[in-house]
Amino acid sequence: MSRYRFIVEAKVDYPVAMLCRVLKVSRSGYYGWCRRPVSARERADIELLAEIRRIHAESRKAYGSPRVHVELGAEGHHVGRRRVERLMRDNDLVGACGRRRIRTTKPDKTAPPAPDLVKRDFTAERPDQLYVGDITYIRTWAGWLYLAVVVDVFSRRAVGWSMATHMRASLVCDALRMAAANRGGDIAGVVFHSDRGSQYSSGDYSKLCGELGVARSMGRTGQCWDKTLDSYCTFLSCCG
Repeated sequence: MSRYRFIVEAKVDYPVAMLCRVLKVSRSGYYGWCRRPVSARERADIELLAEIRRIHAESRKAYGSPRVHVELGAEGHHVGRRRVERLMRDNDLVGACGRRRIRTTKPDKTAPPAPDLVKRDFTAERPDQLYVGDITYIRTWAGWLYLAVVVDVFSRRAVGWSMATHMRASLVCDALRMAAANRGGDIAGVVFHSDRGSQYSSGDYSKLCGELGVARSMGRTGQCWDKTLDSYCTFLSCCG
């Protein structure tokens, strides 16, 4: 029945024959259904379904039945939630599911962590004394991109960053190299504090820190106070 109703709504824009072929129903069955007397309930469902389709489309197909039901009520349509669920289910109208959170911090259990040189004291008396860094992800039209950023705690500004389609150690290495270049190539003595992600405990990153004279520091696993999300806010504000 729901397929026949869809054809009734869509035949304004598409030929009935094509709709029947795509939906895998016979034209004789469709026309036979059209000749049958339509009950008041079926007519009301058809009208309600049109409103549901409109709200669903206006939400860019993000709304599921609970939100569609709320919107219908706000517009003065007093219908049951189960009725909305049934019509959406029968007509393959679904909302967008929440995106799975991407885990950027994956510790390498085989690599010994660096000592915590910061002890949750995120202050600095001068530039190039304490850097903090982390990795986040950004959704783009081309897919997910990963951003590694290096922030000077004294100025709260990003001094280095790197973006790529992967989260390999080169992502954080490139960000630190950029920070060094922006500081004239000399950042010896800087303490760089990060989480215990495998990128920051990798051999490549450790070697680079040694070459630049950077002292590595890592917070404890699961320590929420060591998160540097405010660094991203600073970074994004600097980029406009």
